[in-house]
Amino acid sequence: MVDLATRVWNHKWKIDPIVRSLIDTDFYKLLMCQSVFRNRRDTQVTFSLINRTRRIRLAELIDEGELREQLDHIRSLRLARGESTWLRGNTFYGKRQMFRSDFMEWFEALRLPPYHLEKRDGQYELTFEGNWPEVMLWEIPALAVLMELRGRAVMRDMGRFELQVLYARAMTKLWEKAERLRAIPDLRLADFGTRRRHSFLWQDWCVQAMIEELGEKFVGTSNCQIAKNRDLEAIGTNAHELPMVYSALAETDADLRQAPYEVLRDWQEEHEGNLRIILPDTYGTPGFLAGAPDWLAGWTGVRIDSGDPAVGAETAIRWWQDRGEDPRDKLVIFSDGLDVARIEELQARFRGRVKVSFGWGTMLTNDFTGLVAGDALAPFSLVCKAVSANGRPTVKLSDNPEKAMGPATEIARYKRVFGVGAQERQAVTV
Repeated sequence: MVDLATRVWNHKWKIDPIVRSLIDTDFYKLLMCQSVFRNRRDTQVTFSLINRTRRIRLAELIDEGELREQLDHIRSLRLARGESTWLRGNTFYGKRQMFRSDFMEWFEALRLPPYHLEKRDGQYELTFEGNWPEVMLWEIPALAVLMELRGRAVMRDMGRFELQVLYARAMTKLWEKAERLRAIPDLRLADFGTRRRHSFLWQDWCVQAMIEELGEKFVGTSNCQIAKNRDLEAIGTNAHELPMVYSALAETDADLRQAPYEVLRDWQEEHEGNLRIILPDTYGTPGFLAGAPDWLAGWTGVRIDSGDPAVGAETAIRWWQDRGEDPRDKLVIFSDGLDVARIEELQARFRGRVKVSFGWGTMLTNDFTGLVAGDALAPFSLVCKAVSANGRPTVKLSDNPEKAMGPATEIARYKRVFGVGAQERQAVTV
């Protein structure tokens, strides 16, 4: 077991890479990357860092030189032989050779493209531009670096004993959560906490704790490196990035209306079973399901990632029933803003009505709330999103308008095209 406090103390040394591997990323990024490589590899995209929690002024906390050092280190990484062997030969979701040879040859030669970094109004403006398959792989490591450097900045002046006590308290807090989760009947839970984790070492510790306490109720992790090292299932499907970029490329309103379904047509050509999971909320769940082609009702399930999760699941259940499908055969994955109480509530409400699973993110891998003065280590909402494709702005509406992004004129257009009416605003904390 790693002595976390000592390792954090040693972060005061000049070099301690935050990201040491190109597979220290979420599994869904690699699945999506292969799909993009196959279908839209020449699309030019821009990704940009977005700090939704503006009160945390990252450029005043994190040294620019240290940030550049970490980002430059990531650009030096290449896929290691053992990592390539794992991706080429491992069984994922019951399928061998999930990743095609042409994609793997490309990935093995990849170095991430340059970045652009500026300071403005106390925040960092960090952007990545280039071919979509290359640029998209910056998202997760960029977020991991910013999140961990913020934590290091807060803990920089702490002594060894203070750090020992801090991590002891955080471990106790997590273990108490795990004990509550263990009591939930038929629980299926995975780690989705890579993007806004406290640190890689802490995420790895959290995963080990879940393995020991939850046993078979803990079904895997989204982090490929941890999955490889801990012999776990790598968990993940697809994300909002795909429909956002496909939609930005649409020439007409009619094309725009069909773009989210075009994404899933491409996806269906490559994947089956538990990888056929619909993410319906990019432009509003009710409208997406109302206009969905009949073949989508036969997919395995849905992931609920914004809005009221109970409302989202009930909407999906009614849609399946209307399409002649038995919801008890379908999978609902909850993944937005989860913590123990919400997991308990949702499992109790939907157990037996659908197959239920949870992707537990930030509050698993970064819940240091209340553990330091001023709550300076509390998690916050930081994202890195595709903001343009071939020079056109991307748009996300979500089931929670607080998560919407894009130019106001384009947001209005997308709401008209997708028939999105009034939406309930919910606070975004993580």
